[in-house]
Amino acid sequence: MNQNNWLILVSKEILVLGLFCLFIPLGTAAQTTPAILVMGDSLSAEYGIRRGSGWVTLLQNQLRQQGSTWDVINASISGETTAGGLARMPALLQQKKPRIVLLELGANDALRGLSIKETEKNLRAMINLSKQSGAKVLLFGMQIPPNYGKDYTKQFKEIYPKLASSEQIQLLPFFMSGVVTNKDLFQADNIHPNENAQVVLYKNVWGAMAPYQNMLTGK
Repeated sequence: MNQNNWLILVSKEILVLGLFCLFIPLGTAAQTTPAILVMGDSLSAEYGIRRGSGWVTLLQNQLRQQGSTWDVINASISGETTAGGLARMPALLQQKKPRIVLLELGANDALRGLSIKETEKNLRAMINLSKQSGAKVLLFGMQIPPNYGKDYTKQFKEIYPKLASSEQIQLLPFFMSGVVTNKDLFQADNIHPNENAQVVLYKNVWGAMAPYQNMLTGK
């Protein structure tokens, strides 16, 4: 084969390859890596601590250490309410296409004294949007101090197991377990967990993710 014929053949192969690529959906590459979406507030957004030291990063590190290809996408925002999370949820589900959603919201609703019914409605809507997208949901149980009133405190705590049961999703009974009873694990504001608390929070989450281990390891 002379040089001219060889160049013509290579050119044709490149043209065919280029035409083939045109028919590959643009979203294909973005969907090849499975993702976990974290929807939370300051408790998950590394408020007041070094970037990269929060429990979400520890979760990502754990997945990498066990050879998992899953990415953890942290969409948490300090001060976020369930209404704010619900407003952002459709676009995030569309863009990120997570297979698992970790839902850590509600505390700011309670701190503002918002309606229990409204908080429950918003959380339920986020759960249903996630399920409709094909994602598994892990709901983080939250609690508030008793100074918000006995009835309100009790009703708020009951939102989470109630939703987990009725929507048939996984529940982390209390996200802040092991932290709230230790003042040394809080920042100076006595509200936000400090850097030392992050490993406790991570272990709480990792333990609650046991039902997803086969998914995460590809088994």
